[in-house]
Amino acid sequence: VQLQASGGGLVQAGGSLRLSCATSGRTFSNNAMGWFRQAPGKERVFVAAINWSSGSPYYADSVKGRFTISRDNAKNTVYLQMNSLQPEDTAVYHCAVSRFAIRSTGVNDYRYWGQGTLVTVSS
Repeated sequence: VQLQASGGGLVQAGGSLRLSCATSGRTFSNNAMGWFRQAPGKERVFVAAINWSSGSPYYADSVKGRFTISRDNAKNTVYLQMNSLQPEDTAVYHCAVSRFAIRSTGVNDYRYWGQGTLVTVSS
């Protein structure tokens, strides 16, 4: 099983990026998927998650209204559209596949993890 995240980079404050996470090795259409991020020296924290059916996206308060999670089960891919980026959004962003069909926020609820993609937002 592999999760390949891409789309990170350097962007100015107020800019946008779209992250993608392609899965391979098996199908996860029955699993919730999520995005987490980890800033230097800090713990990995929840960003967004979506149910297996693409319903009920859920966001951390810090990104609500700016980020949008979506998935395409036919392509085995989950996306994170990030708008109005701020320097505090700088982190390595990891995609993950949940053990469950319904989205959750806990790190331990996720079984498979991607290697992460770095997002750097300059002020």
